[in-house]
Amino acid sequence: MKEIRDRLRKDKVGLIGFFGVLMVIIIALLAPIIAPYNPTEMFNQNRLEGPNGQFWLGTDEFGRDIFSRVIYGAQVSIMVGLIAVGIGAGFGFVFGLLAGFFKGWVDNIIMRIMDVLFAFPDLLLALAIVAVLGPNLTNTMIAIGIVTIPVFTRIVRASVITVKEMDFVISAESIGIKTPRIILRHITPYILAPFLVQITLSLSVAILAEAALSFLGLGIQPPNPSWGSMLSDARSYMEIAPWIAIFPALFIIITIFCFNLLGDSLRDLLDPKLKS
Repeated sequence: MKEIRDRLRKDKVGLIGFFGVLMVIIIALLAPIIAPYNPTEMFNQNRLEGPNGQFWLGTDEFGRDIFSRVIYGAQVSIMVGLIAVGIGAGFGFVFGLLAGFFKGWVDNIIMRIMDVLFAFPDLLLALAIVAVLGPNLTNTMIAIGIVTIPVFTRIVRASVITVKEMDFVISAESIGIKTPRIILRHITPYILAPFLVQITLSLSVAILAEAALSFLGLGIQPPNPSWGSMLSDARSYMEIAPWIAIFPALFIIITIFCFNLLGDSLRDLLDPKLKS
């Protein structure tokens, strides 16, 4: 971790991504303090007002403050991203370890299931899962989590297969060290680098997937704010009140951009081939 910190300090692009992600997380955590109004509060006399001193980013068709809704939308996006990726990373890590270490029929069963999940486009699979479970925030997180499991499983499996053939693992097996200890003490530390990078990159994918599902009406339900649902509501008013769509879209773009910058930087920092 000290090496990563020192190398990240010298990477300007990585620092931009890191501080951007940190800022979004702080905004999400402090949403009740930062937001000037309740995100569902309606000011009927101020409908479709442009940005001004009272409403910094304007108001929507119901007179709700867009700035407050965007801030609370960040809270939803970060929560969905963390929980969904946590689900996918947790199951993917276990499945990848089992498939890569034991191989044989265990590997065949796990990877054939992953192949079936990979056969569907990510958004289409998430849509199908939400349609079966029902449109709400919890089911959205479950659906996105399931979609990300195959990616983590393949990455961990490939890393485990590579590490398992190294001399120190073969030596540990030859002297009778038990399998759980070999996995935890000898294999896991060596596969964390690509795993952590994938977590960072998957967070941006999860945030975008949540926005897409909410845009289609299958994510978080009204009147609770979500960047995707705000874009969906803005479709009918884009010509007369473009700020309703511009600001949620900007937050989506900036957030995903920062996560991708951080993920690419971590991948370069943790790749042993690029270390001097």
